[in-house]
Amino acid sequence: MRPFLLTAGRVAGSGAAPPLPVETQIVATPDGLSALRSLAFERRDIVAACRRPQSVAELAARLHLHLNVVRVLAEDLCAAGHLAVHVPNAGTVHDISVLRRVIDGLRAVPDSRGSLRDSG
Repeated sequence: MRPFLLTAGRVAGSGAAPPLPVETQIVATPDGLSALRSLAFERRDIVAACRRPQSVAELAARLHLHLNVVRVLAEDLCAAGHLAVHVPNAGTVHDISVLRRVIDGLRAVPDSRGSLRDSG
């Protein structure tokens, strides 16, 4: 199904806020979990998948949905009280030391032959 059909042609949520960053953590609220039966299709799938906190990007990948569809629907579900949204601190997101630690961690993971990846 085309992404614009899932969001009724919208490219942003119903509010005037900027789109959710991909690293934003979302989790279902108790109200959202109790309303699962009344939610339709993708909205139900999003709330059900958010029993544990996860990022917008993880959710899009897990549900095989376009990233912007998840952003728009998550914003709508948050406005309805079905999801809680936790946007990370902007200072932490742009901290270069975090990126360096992630890269170092990925380089430390052996490949399928058991060799460490190139550290250069």
